Amino acid sequence: MNTYQGGCLCNAVRYKTTAESLNHRVCHCRECQKAIGASFNARILMRIKDVSITGPISTFYSSKTLERGFCSHCGSTVFSRRSTAGVIGLTVGSLDDPSVFKPDMHFWVSSKQPWIEISDDLPQYPEDPPSSGY
Repeated sequence: MNTYQGGCLCNAVRYKTTAESLNHRVCHCRECQKAIGASFNARILMRIKDVSITGPISTFYSSKTLERGFCSHCGSTVFSRRSTAGVIGLTVGSLDDPSVFKPDMHFWVSSKQPWIEISDDLPQYPEDPPSSGY
């Protein structure tokens, strides 16, 4: 069993879970690029009920069902949450130990920045990956 814990840059927001993750994925869509402020969003997907979060969180809905959470003090993006599916994606950059991230696919590669070269052998999907029910 893995322990995933982390938080924001100023350490005001903290999260922790010891549950099994649902997946580890890299999203290259433009929404994630803008929300994260980077060329892709690497995240670990968990069930919301398994993650405890403390601290001053602000949120923003980037779509009808996807809520993005960030520290109200320093602005660090910490998660994306889809309550309708009961899942939360913890941003890999906010993990205390990002080396626990073991990606299983890339998606929305149709929006991938042209200077990014994906050199692993993981599956790549032009847009959304096949549905896993969440």
